[in-house]
Amino acid sequence: MSIYPEHATERDRWILARRGARNKLDPFKPHAFLAEEERAESGEIVSVATIFLTNRECPWRCVMCDLWKSTLTETVPPGAIPAQIDYALAELSKQRSAGFQTASSGDIRVAGDCRESRGSREVQPAVAPRQMSLKRHSPSPRPSLHSPTALTPDPSPIRWERGTAGEGERSAASSPFSSSPAQLKARMPALRQIKLYNSGSFFDPRAVPPEDHEAIAQRVAAFDRVIVECHPALIGESTLKFRDWLGGTACSRPISGEFMDGATPSLPDEKLEVAMGLETAHPQVLEKLNKRMTLDQFRRAAEFLRENGIALRVFILVKPPFLDETEALLWARRSIDFAFDCGATVASLIPTRFGNGALEMLAERGEFSPPKLATLEAALDYGVGLNRGRVFADLWDLETFSDCAECFEQRRTRLLEMNLRQVVLPRVPCVSGFGRPSGTGICDND
Repeated sequence: MSIYPEHATERDRWILARRGARNKLDPFKPHAFLAEEERAESGEIVSVATIFLTNRECPWRCVMCDLWKSTLTETVPPGAIPAQIDYALAELSKQRSAGFQTASSGDIRVAGDCRESRGSREVQPAVAPRQMSLKRHSPSPRPSLHSPTALTPDPSPIRWERGTAGEGERSAASSPFSSSPAQLKARMPALRQIKLYNSGSFFDPRAVPPEDHEAIAQRVAAFDRVIVECHPALIGESTLKFRDWLGGTACSRPISGEFMDGATPSLPDEKLEVAMGLETAHPQVLEKLNKRMTLDQFRRAAEFLRENGIALRVFILVKPPFLDETEALLWARRSIDFAFDCGATVASLIPTRFGNGALEMLAERGEFSPPKLATLEAALDYGVGLNRGRVFADLWDLETFSDCAECFEQRRTRLLEMNLRQVVLPRVPCVSGFGRPSGTGICDND
C-alpha cells in the first residue's frame, strides 16, 4: 500500500512535512544567474542570460519540486525584481569583460550569491554556503567563483540597446552599475536572449508584483526573445499586457550568427516565450504529482499562447514518481508528442532527481527511483528525431544517472552536441564492456 496520500490537502501536508530549511535570500538580488548557449528557433547558436529571480514560493506543492528552497515566504517589495535584473545583467557584464566566456548548453558556469552547488562541486563563499537547485532550468551548470558584493540597488533600469550583429550595450542611465556604451559593447557582445526564471510562475501576482511588469519589460525589451515560466492556471490577461510592454511580437534584428547543419535562416515572430511544466502526459501520474492541473487545462493555456503570438516551451520530467523504467521512456515519448501537439517550439527533458525529502521517502517504499542515463538518451533521441521542434536534455548533475565512469564523458558530450545541433548522433560504445548483455557495446543499462 502506498504511503502517499490520496487527497490533495493531505498531500500538501505530507509534502511540507518532509521539507528541510530554505536558503537565506536577499529580495533585492537574484539567487543565481548565468550565461549559456542555446540553439534558437532560427537555427543559430545564441548566447542567453539566465536569471533565477528571488521571490515568493508558488502556491502549488508538487511532490517532485525542490525549487521552494530558493524562494521566500512573503511577496518581494515593489521594485525588487527590476533591481535583481539590473544586478544580474551588470554582474554578467563585468564577468565577460574580465574574460568570463559564455558556456555552451550543458557546460554552464553559475554566478550569483554564495552557495553550494548540487553534488560535490563547491564554491568558496564569503558567507555561509547555500544549497542551490536549478534542476528544472539549466542544462548542466558548473559553479564559477564569482560572488556578488553587497550593493544598494537603484530602481533606474539598465536598458540593453541592440547593436550590430546582435551586440548589446547598455545606456549610461543613472545606476550603480553604469558604464559607457563602448565599454558595455565590448563586455557583453552576444547576449541575444534572456530567461527570467523564478522557481514558480512569473504571472503569479504574489511572486512578481504586477506593478513591476512594465519596469521589467523596459529592462529586457532589447533582447530578441524573453523567456519566462508560468503555471497554466495563471496564463491570461497579464501575459498579454507583458507581451505588449515588450514592444510587440516581431523582432527587427537582421539575421546573423552561427548556423549549423544547414539550418534555414529565419526569425521567429514571437518576442515573448512562456515555459510551462507539463511534467508528464500520463493523466494519472500527473494528478498524483499534486500540480493541480489537467492535460485539458494545459492544452487550453497553450492554445491561448499560440493564438496571441506567444511562443511555448514545455518542461517534461523523465521518470517522474510512480513509473518504472520502461513506462518512463514510453511516457517521456508521449509527453514530447503532446507538447508538440500543443504547439510547443521547445521541449526540455528533465531527469527527476532527489533533493526535496518527499522523493526520498517514496524511494524507500519503491515508488520512485531516478532515471537511468540510457532512458534520458533514448528520450532525447526520440524527440530530436521527430524534427517537430527543438528538444533539449537537462545535463545538470548528469553523472548521478550513470554507473559507468569509462564512457560517461563521451555520452555527456554526445548529449551536449545533440542539444546544440539537434541531430541524432551515433550512440557511444562502452570501452569497459559494461553494457548490453547482447554485447553490442552500447552502455545503456546503467
